[in-house]
Amino acid sequence: ALVGSSVPPAPANPPSSLSAPRNRPEGKVLETVGVFEAPKQHGKYETGQLFLHSVFGYRGIVLFPWQARLYDRDVASPVTEKNENVAGHGSKEVKGKTHTYYQVLIDARDCPHISQRSQTEAVTFLANHDDSRALYAIPGLDYVSHEDILPYSSTDQVPIQHELFERFLMYDQTKVPPFVARDTLCAWQEKNHPWLELSDVHRETTENIRVTVIPFYMGMREAQNSHVYWWRYCIRLENLDSEVVQLRERHWRIFSLSGTLETVRGRGVVGREPVLSKEQPAFQYSSHVSLQASSGHMWGTFRFERPDGSHFDVRIPPFSLESNKDEKTPPSGLHW
Repeated sequence: ALVGSSVPPAPANPPSSLSAPRNRPEGKVLETVGVFEAPKQHGKYETGQLFLHSVFGYRGIVLFPWQARLYDRDVASPVTEKNENVAGHGSKEVKGKTHTYYQVLIDARDCPHISQRSQTEAVTFLANHDDSRALYAIPGLDYVSHEDILPYSSTDQVPIQHELFERFLMYDQTKVPPFVARDTLCAWQEKNHPWLELSDVHRETTENIRVTVIPFYMGMREAQNSHVYWWRYCIRLENLDSEVVQLRERHWRIFSLSGTLETVRGRGVVGREPVLSKEQPAFQYSSHVSLQASSGHMWGTFRFERPDGSHFDVRIPPFSLESNKDEKTPPSGLHW
């Protein structure tokens, strides 16, 4: 598996060594960066585990695991009942199952090669009241599902280039993996837990396009004598077929507990109209939504175009926007 300027999808049976190109004036040279390990079928990866992302191909390191409830609408419940939820969206009854996700650091050397397929600023916070910007982002942080991790080991004491690597982790050759959490990582996780933790993951497939949505509550702000509640949501689109398709439009419906129903239509997502092909099957991005109520729902469709010019709509699984009941003050800045 090569990690570099043209990262191919990782092989199903990865080779024993992992190589990456090194830029030189005369061209790119491959150098070994680690040795693959057998992926874990059971259990979870520990803090400090190096890995290659099986879809996006970047090198990363595990900071800590999260346990999420995965609501997979592709897996029908034993008794499939048609019901109408608050949003008026007919759907099968779906029961959540526990699934492991990981908070990870992305190697900065790989970010330029995945920027057309995955945002590397998937983690955002509300800025403080004195900041003119509503949000700020931490680059190079991602959430990775257990099955997307291809673990490897390295003898390099600083194998991942990221500004937070040496603040959060330190080398300890007596441990496996040999990178352990510093106190700053434990404190950061504890302080920001309400705004980092995955709780629910929603997934649904339409015509071989799988949509995965992860919503995060970000906190509440007071604005013009009213309360505004903020969420971010991360979305991954995956083409499970060999036919090339292109995302053309998005159509959202946003229901607020205050009783309002908003419709949003637009071209593409985050200013892009990504192509999903067998070679580049996935696209991942994050966006934000605010409500003047403490909870609500979102659902909708993505419109895709086939090579022959025909279009089809892909369902976005409905998901709840819930505020944390035991809310604390959101972080006001990056303090370690």
